This record gives sequence, C-alpha cells and structure tokens, in this order.
Amino acid sequence: MNLRTLRIFVEVVRQGGFSQAAATVSLTQSAISKAVRTLEEELGLPLLNRLGHRIELTPAGEIAYRRAQTMLAERQDLLVELDELKGLQRGVLRIGIPPVGSGVVFAAMFAAYRSRYPAIEIALLEHGGQKLNQCLHDGEIDVAAILAPVHADFDFQEVRIEPLVALMSASHPLAGSARVDFTQLASTPFILFEGGFALNRIILDACERKGVQPKITARSAQIDFIVDLVAAGLGVAFFPRMLAEKHRRADIWLAPLDEPHTDWHMTLAWRRQAYLPPAARAWLELAAQMQQ
Repeated sequence: MNLRTLRIFVEVVRQGGFSQAAATVSLTQSAISKAVRTLEEELGLPLLNRLGHRIELTPAGEIAYRRAQTMLAERQDLLVELDELKGLQRGVLRIGIPPVGSGVVFAAMFAAYRSRYPAIEIALLEHGGQKLNQCLHDGEIDVAAILAPVHADFDFQEVRIEPLVALMSASHPLAGSARVDFTQLASTPFILFEGGFALNRIILDACERKGVQPKITARSAQIDFIVDLVAAGLGVAFFPRMLAEKHRRADIWLAPLDEPHTDWHMTLAWRRQAYLPPAARAWLELAAQMQQ
C-alpha cells in the first residue's frame, strides 16, 4: 500500500467515478481502475460497488476511505511542518556558550538572530569548554562556542581571535608595563577560572612551555568577582583583550601578554557528519555574515 494509490482511491470516491478522478489526478481511466483493483487485492476485500457509471462504497470501502483521508491529511501536515522548518517558522536552536567573553562576542548576534527568526526557540546552555565539548559530543546541543584547537570529531568555523591581557592591581610592581610575560609574573599568584574552562588550559600550557610553575591563589566562574580580587591585590588574572577592555577601571592595570600561542581563539563547532537542524545552520550563516 502506498500513498499514491490511496490518493487515487480517495479521488475516485470524491469525484463519484473513475473518469472524473482520472481528470483530477491526470491519469488515464484504465490506470485509475488498475490502482483501485491493486488496492482491493492488497486489502483482500472489495472497496467499491460498480453500478454502471456510478460507484458506491462497500463496508470495507467506508473504512478504507476514512483511514485513507486521515493518512493523506497526516502526509500534508508532515509536508507543511517540514516546509515551516525549512523556512524557519519553527524549531529550536540548541547552542552552548562559555561564560567568558560570550556577552561581548555573541550578544549582538543573538539579538540579530531573534529579530530575523522570531519563531525559533533558543535553548541556551552555559558551561566551561570541557563541559561544552562533552555536551556537543553527546548530542545535547547542536552547536557549541568553544576555543581552538577543536576536537577531530567536530567541524567548526572561526568566530574571533583575541590576544590575552594580564589584569593586575594598579599597585602591582609591573603596573605601567607595556607588555608582560609569564617569567615576569612567576612570583605573582594567579587567579584562574574554575576547572573545566578552556582558557585555563591555554594559560597553564604556556607556563609549562616557559618552565613557570604558577601559584594558583583562587578560582572563580564569576568575571566581576575575579576583577574585584585583582583590584584587591590578590593576584593576576588573564582575559581576552575585548573582555579586559570592557572591565577596565582605575584600580586595575591591563598589560598585553607577551607570549606566543596564547590567543583566545573562539570557534563555533558542530558534530561532523551529524544532522544539523535548519535553526543551527541559520545561526552559523548569521555568524559568518556578522564576521565579514
């Protein structure tokens, strides 16, 4: 049984005969008759009584006609829903972003996306880089904003590259320096983000390359709190430049980090060869447009 045969049968009933149905579905009358016979043979019961040029439904035909109408209506609903999805009239954008820098990088993008696709629900997940990688791998989200390097299981597109800046108290001995490196900062306690934040990996890997063993005095997921700790003289922290500039204040000195391979390299990643919903594809397209 196929939907094409059911549609022919329904049209025969609606039009009251084979010749009338043939004109509606653009087939010959013999093709119409053959399709109905095939359906009757498949179901094992007669569906129509042929009364000259008229037809009437048998009891089995009544059931088949009612069910066929439902099935064809469901098919139409399916096509409408898929068309709406393709046209982004509905759907869900399942996206994960990190707490560090997302406001600066993605706030305007979310506003533009909402304006362009108001019917799309945005399901936002906020975690550190390690957790976002796991959520993306497990299919809990369709797109994740994660730092490079990106796992081989994911495809990605670049979003933004920012150098790291050291934040220190205005009373720190190195305050006023044009640039600093980890050798100069070796005796200063570090204030890092909580475990699981990919930015920590960039900093600690760079320290290892320099042979520096940092003393970590505090960890936090709260950017404003980290800035307050720096201002209080508890230690030095490291932010992407655009985030550091956003938190510039009189009691803090910002010094670009003079270290190779420590750029904050934000990407949008998705599972390689996995189905990417239209809402997610639209987000990636918008991101690419806004980076031009």
